[in-house]
Amino acid sequence: MTAPTPDVTFSVLDVTPERYAVSPILEAHIGISSTGDESIHAIALRCQIRIQPLRRAYTDEEAAGLLDLFGPRERWSATQQAFPWLHTTSMVPGFTGATRSTLSLQCTYDVEVAASKYFHALRDGTIPLQFLFSGTIFGAGERGLRVRHVSWDCEDSYDMPVAVWRDLIAQHYPNSGWLRLSHDSIATLSEFKSRSGLLDLDDAISALVAGATQKTACTNGSSGERR
Repeated sequence: MTAPTPDVTFSVLDVTPERYAVSPILEAHIGISSTGDESIHAIALRCQIRIQPLRRAYTDEEAAGLLDLFGPRERWSATQQAFPWLHTTSMVPGFTGATRSTLSLQCTYDVEVAASKYFHALRDGTIPLQFLFSGTIFGAGERGLRVRHVSWDCEDSYDMPVAVWRDLIAQHYPNSGWLRLSHDSIATLSEFKSRSGLLDLDDAISALVAGATQKTACTNGSSGERR
Protein backbone atom coordinates (compact mmCIF):
# COMPACT_ATOMS: atom_id res chain seq x y z
CA MET A 1 0.00 0.00 0.00
CA THR A 2 1.29 3.46 -0.91
CA ALA A 3 1.81 5.78 2.06
CA PRO A 4 -0.47 8.85 2.09
CA THR A 5 1.04 12.03 0.68
CA PRO A 6 1.81 14.51 3.47
CA ASP A 7 -0.05 17.79 3.17
CA VAL A 8 1.81 21.05 2.61
CA THR A 9 -0.09 24.10 3.84
CA PHE A 10 0.49 27.84 3.43
CA SER A 11 -0.52 30.78 5.62
CA VAL A 12 0.04 34.53 5.29
CA LEU A 13 1.83 35.80 8.39
CA ASP A 14 2.35 39.46 7.52
CA VAL A 15 2.67 41.95 4.65
CA THR A 16 5.25 44.72 5.02
CA PRO A 17 6.93 47.33 2.78
CA GLU A 18 10.37 46.59 1.37
CA ARG A 19 12.17 49.65 2.75
CA TYR A 20 15.21 49.64 0.48
CA ALA A 21 13.67 48.84 -2.91
CA VAL A 22 14.00 51.31 -5.78
CA SER A 23 10.37 50.82 -6.80
CA PRO A 24 7.38 50.20 -4.50
CA ILE A 25 7.40 46.58 -3.33
CA LEU A 26 5.48 44.82 -0.59
CA GLU A 27 6.73 41.60 0.97
CA ALA A 28 4.25 38.89 1.92
CA HIS A 29 5.72 36.64 4.61
CA ILE A 30 4.39 33.11 4.19
CA GLY A 31 4.42 30.27 6.71
CA ILE A 32 4.77 26.81 5.12
CA SER A 33 4.15 23.53 6.96
CA SER A 34 4.47 19.90 5.95
CA THR A 35 2.82 17.17 7.99
CA GLY A 36 4.82 14.09 8.90
CA ASP A 37 8.57 13.68 8.53
CA GLU A 38 8.77 14.23 4.79
CA SER A 39 11.83 16.15 3.65
CA ILE A 40 10.94 18.81 1.09
CA HIS A 41 13.78 19.47 -1.35
CA ALA A 42 12.26 22.66 -2.77
CA ILE A 43 8.97 24.27 -3.77
CA ALA A 44 8.53 26.30 -6.95
CA LEU A 45 5.75 28.41 -5.49
CA ARG A 46 3.26 30.48 -7.46
CA CYS A 47 0.62 32.72 -5.98
CA GLN A 48 -2.28 34.79 -7.28
CA ILE A 49 -3.41 37.60 -4.98
CA ARG A 50 -7.00 38.75 -5.31
CA ILE A 51 -8.96 41.59 -3.71
CA GLN A 52 -12.25 40.65 -2.03
CA PRO A 53 -14.12 43.96 -1.59
CA LEU A 54 -17.20 42.36 -0.02
CA ARG A 55 -15.22 41.54 3.14
CA ARG A 56 -15.27 45.11 4.46
CA ALA A 57 -17.58 48.13 4.81
CA TYR A 58 -17.06 51.55 3.20
CA THR A 59 -17.71 55.15 4.22
CA ASP A 60 -19.53 57.54 1.88
CA GLU A 61 -16.20 59.18 1.03
CA GLU A 62 -14.71 55.81 0.10
CA ALA A 63 -17.83 54.91 -1.90
CA ALA A 64 -17.36 58.06 -3.97
CA GLY A 65 -13.80 56.98 -4.77
CA LEU A 66 -15.04 53.53 -5.80
CA LEU A 67 -17.68 54.84 -8.20
CA ASP A 68 -15.58 54.07 -11.30
CA LEU A 69 -14.98 50.49 -10.13
CA PHE A 70 -18.36 49.40 -8.77
CA GLY A 71 -20.86 52.13 -9.60
CA PRO A 72 -23.28 53.53 -6.97
CA ARG A 73 -24.00 51.58 -3.79
CA GLU A 74 -27.34 50.29 -5.04
CA ARG A 75 -25.49 48.28 -7.70
CA TRP A 76 -22.79 46.82 -5.42
CA SER A 77 -24.56 43.51 -4.90
CA ALA A 78 -23.98 42.79 -8.60
CA THR A 79 -20.75 44.68 -9.31
CA GLN A 80 -18.64 44.34 -6.16
CA GLN A 81 -16.97 41.02 -6.95
CA ALA A 82 -13.48 39.73 -6.18
CA PHE A 83 -10.88 40.71 -8.79
CA PRO A 84 -7.18 39.87 -9.34
CA TRP A 85 -4.43 42.15 -8.09
CA LEU A 86 -1.21 40.43 -9.18
CA HIS A 87 0.75 37.17 -9.62
CA THR A 88 4.08 36.38 -8.01
CA THR A 89 6.52 33.49 -7.65
CA SER A 90 9.17 32.31 -5.21
CA MET A 91 11.61 29.42 -4.93
CA VAL A 92 11.35 27.92 -1.44
CA PRO A 93 14.54 26.13 -0.25
CA GLY A 94 14.43 22.64 1.23
CA PHE A 95 13.02 22.06 4.73
CA THR A 96 11.52 19.49 7.03
CA GLY A 97 8.45 20.28 9.09
CA ALA A 98 8.02 24.02 8.66
CA THR A 99 9.68 27.04 7.13
CA ARG A 100 9.01 30.62 6.04
CA SER A 101 9.28 32.27 2.66
CA THR A 102 8.76 35.74 1.22
CA LEU A 103 6.72 36.71 -1.81
CA SER A 104 7.68 39.94 -3.55
CA LEU A 105 4.64 42.02 -4.56
CA GLN A 106 5.51 44.58 -7.23
CA CYS A 107 3.17 47.56 -6.81
CA THR A 108 2.17 50.52 -8.96
CA TYR A 109 0.51 53.83 -8.15
CA ASP A 110 -1.05 54.12 -11.61
CA VAL A 111 -4.64 55.03 -10.69
CA GLU A 112 -5.90 53.63 -14.00
CA VAL A 113 -5.07 50.15 -12.67
CA ALA A 114 -8.11 48.71 -10.88
CA ALA A 115 -6.25 47.59 -7.74
CA SER A 116 -4.46 50.94 -7.32
CA LYS A 117 -7.74 52.78 -7.83
CA TYR A 118 -9.30 50.61 -5.11
CA PHE A 119 -6.40 51.16 -2.68
CA HIS A 120 -6.38 54.90 -3.32
CA ALA A 121 -10.10 55.17 -2.47
CA LEU A 122 -9.70 53.60 1.00
CA ARG A 123 -9.13 55.92 3.94
CA ASP A 124 -8.80 53.54 6.88
CA GLY A 125 -9.28 49.94 7.98
CA THR A 126 -7.91 47.02 6.00
CA ILE A 127 -7.55 45.76 2.44
CA PRO A 128 -9.16 42.28 2.13
CA LEU A 129 -6.76 40.03 0.23
CA GLN A 130 -7.01 36.39 -0.85
CA PHE A 131 -3.85 34.39 -1.60
CA LEU A 132 -4.30 31.44 -3.98
CA PHE A 133 -1.24 29.16 -3.90
CA SER A 134 -0.07 26.77 -6.60
CA GLY A 135 3.23 25.37 -7.84
CA THR A 136 5.43 22.30 -7.76
CA ILE A 137 6.81 20.41 -4.74
CA PHE A 138 10.08 18.50 -5.07
CA GLY A 139 10.70 15.81 -2.48
CA ALA A 140 12.22 12.41 -1.83
CA GLY A 141 10.55 9.34 -3.31
CA GLU A 142 11.14 5.61 -3.33
CA ARG A 143 13.06 5.88 -6.61
CA GLY A 144 14.76 9.22 -6.03
CA LEU A 145 13.22 12.60 -6.74
CA ARG A 146 9.47 12.91 -6.37
CA VAL A 147 7.55 15.74 -8.02
CA ARG A 148 3.96 16.73 -7.23
CA HIS A 149 1.71 19.75 -7.44
CA VAL A 150 0.66 22.06 -4.63
CA SER A 151 -2.92 21.12 -3.74
CA TRP A 152 -5.51 23.14 -5.64
CA ASP A 153 -7.28 24.19 -2.42
CA CYS A 154 -4.27 25.88 -0.78
CA GLU A 155 -5.33 29.44 -0.04
CA ASP A 156 -5.42 31.96 2.77
CA SER A 157 -7.06 35.32 3.49
CA TYR A 158 -5.26 38.31 4.92
CA ASP A 159 -6.50 41.77 5.91
CA MET A 160 -3.67 44.17 5.11
CA PRO A 161 -3.92 47.52 6.91
CA VAL A 162 -4.54 50.42 4.54
CA ALA A 163 -1.71 52.22 6.39
CA VAL A 164 0.79 49.68 4.98
CA TRP A 165 -0.13 50.67 1.43
CA ARG A 166 -0.15 54.39 2.22
CA ASP A 167 3.26 54.20 3.93
CA LEU A 168 4.70 52.38 0.90
CA ILE A 169 3.37 54.97 -1.56
CA ALA A 170 4.45 57.89 0.65
CA GLN A 171 7.95 56.42 0.75
CA HIS A 172 8.30 56.36 -3.05
CA TYR A 173 5.94 59.15 -4.14
CA PRO A 174 5.82 61.71 -1.30
CA ASN A 175 2.82 64.00 -1.83
CA SER A 176 2.60 62.99 -5.49
CA GLY A 177 1.25 60.39 -7.89
CA TRP A 178 1.14 59.33 -11.53
CA LEU A 179 -1.30 60.55 -14.18
CA ARG A 180 -1.15 59.06 -17.69
CA LEU A 181 -2.04 61.45 -20.54
CA SER A 182 -1.88 61.25 -24.32
CA HIS A 183 0.94 63.07 -26.11
CA ASP A 184 -1.53 65.62 -27.49
CA SER A 185 -2.91 66.34 -24.01
CA ILE A 186 0.59 66.80 -22.60
CA ALA A 187 1.50 69.19 -25.41
CA THR A 188 -1.69 71.21 -24.92
CA LEU A 189 -1.22 71.30 -21.16
CA SER A 190 2.41 72.40 -21.52
CA GLU A 191 1.38 75.16 -23.91
CA PHE A 192 -1.28 76.38 -21.45
CA LYS A 193 1.29 76.34 -18.63
CA SER A 194 3.78 78.44 -20.58
CA ARG A 195 1.13 80.85 -21.84
CA SER A 196 -0.24 81.35 -18.32
CA GLY A 197 3.19 81.79 -16.73
CA LEU A 198 2.73 78.84 -14.38
CA LEU A 199 5.61 76.95 -12.77
CA ASP A 200 4.69 73.35 -13.60
CA LEU A 201 1.99 71.05 -14.98
CA ASP A 202 0.53 70.54 -11.49
CA ASP A 203 -0.22 74.30 -11.31
CA ALA A 204 -1.67 74.16 -14.83
CA ILE A 205 -4.10 71.39 -13.90
CA SER A 206 -5.08 73.21 -10.68
CA ALA A 207 -5.80 76.39 -12.66
CA LEU A 208 -7.91 74.54 -15.21
CA VAL A 209 -9.89 72.72 -12.49
CA ALA A 210 -10.46 75.97 -10.59
CA GLY A 211 -11.67 77.67 -13.77
CA ALA A 212 -14.00 74.80 -14.63
CA THR A 213 -15.39 74.71 -11.08
CA GLN A 214 -16.05 78.45 -11.11
CA LYS A 215 -17.75 78.22 -14.51
CA THR A 216 -19.98 75.36 -13.30
CA ALA A 217 -20.92 77.32 -10.18
CA CYS A 218 -21.82 80.38 -12.25
CA THR A 219 -23.88 78.28 -14.66
CA ASN A 220 -25.78 76.62 -11.81
CA GLY A 221 -26.37 79.99 -10.18
CA SER A 222 -27.75 81.47 -13.37
CA SER A 223 -30.07 78.47 -13.84
CA GLY A 224 -31.38 78.92 -10.31
CA GLU A 225 -32.16 82.59 -10.90
CA ARG A 226 -34.12 81.83 -14.08
CA ARG A 227 -36.29 79.37 -12.19
